[in-house]
Amino acid sequence: VNTDAQVLSKSTATHKIQVGNSLTRGLGAGADPNVGKKATEEDREKITKILEHSDMVFITAGMGGGTGTGGAPIVASIAKSLGALVIGIVTKPFRWEGKKRMMNAEQGIKELTQYVDSLIVIPNERLLNILDKTVSAAAAFDKPNEVLYEATRGIADIITIPGIINVDFADVRSVMNESGEALMGCGIASGESRAVEAAQKAISSPLLEGVSIKGAKNILLNVTGSSNLTMQEIDEGNRIIYEAAGEEANVIFGWVNKEEMNEYVSYTVIATGFHTSSKPEVKSNFKSQEKEKKQEPKIPLGGFSPRKFEIDENGDLNVPTIFRVKGANKKMMDDEPSEQTGFRFDQFDAFEKEEVEEVKSGRKEDDDSSSSFLRMMMD
Repeated sequence: VNTDAQVLSKSTATHKIQVGNSLTRGLGAGADPNVGKKATEEDREKITKILEHSDMVFITAGMGGGTGTGGAPIVASIAKSLGALVIGIVTKPFRWEGKKRMMNAEQGIKELTQYVDSLIVIPNERLLNILDKTVSAAAAFDKPNEVLYEATRGIADIITIPGIINVDFADVRSVMNESGEALMGCGIASGESRAVEAAQKAISSPLLEGVSIKGAKNILLNVTGSSNLTMQEIDEGNRIIYEAAGEEANVIFGWVNKEEMNEYVSYTVIATGFHTSSKPEVKSNFKSQEKEKKQEPKIPLGGFSPRKFEIDENGDLNVPTIFRVKGANKKMMDDEPSEQTGFRFDQFDAFEKEEVEEVKSGRKEDDDSSSSFLRMMMD
């Protein structure tokens, strides 16, 4: 998927979709994520048709530019709506590419996270650590694409290549479904301690962005070797992964026999389930704060709400005006307690008749110098 027709023509992919032709006229997105987003939206139907009936969809992109940054979340949302397991594997720009490009990348990753089940982020800056200083510039710039390919193939091989201890799509789905941030590492080694070395390389891979797999809830561990791989070697290598992840991790183990590995052993590790417990807590705390906020008592600020009442001019003028308002009693009883004055009217009917009788009879008892109405106001 690309806006750039020239770049797309060089791709060896089976299915190629040029998006946003009416918007970019076959050119790139000009490093503008908004253009990339609009261009991808323009050809949503084409993308949907290609992705239909897919069980698993990989979204790979270089974040920070236009088409990848703006378009990847759109493609991911389409795949997710079709019921596929969606895995994002993206790269972050080099530091020298500038602050704006890095900010675009971070925003794109944030949006992509909403639609993928698992997301693996590979920083280009980290890849420099594994490159020989004499490597050509062309090879260096191709390295991010190579890593994206290896990461994707590593997961695909786990599913498609049958093993002695088999790991299939159901296992991958259980580990990666709705798991959020994911870390992936691959290691290969030969020699006397080949399994241990391969395992150590896997958990210190540049794909892990220099962080530990400690705290992962789920680990998918796949070991590949020839028939000369011993159980002792597998045990030693697996212990490296177990100790790094911690005893709480749920480990799904796969073992594939490939004679072409000869003296080499490879370890592929996928770790997921980081910080998953913190998300519900944030949501829950927010709701709790909102609830508490609503229950806080409101301090009266004074003022009043204008109301139209009809005065009974033919009534007894010795009766205070408030009691000669037609329907006042019913109106006040029907209303909710006033939040503007802090007065309570819910007890009004209980003493109204008694108060009227007191006024008519002219009784002024010392013990009741504070009338019912005034006492009501004091409540």
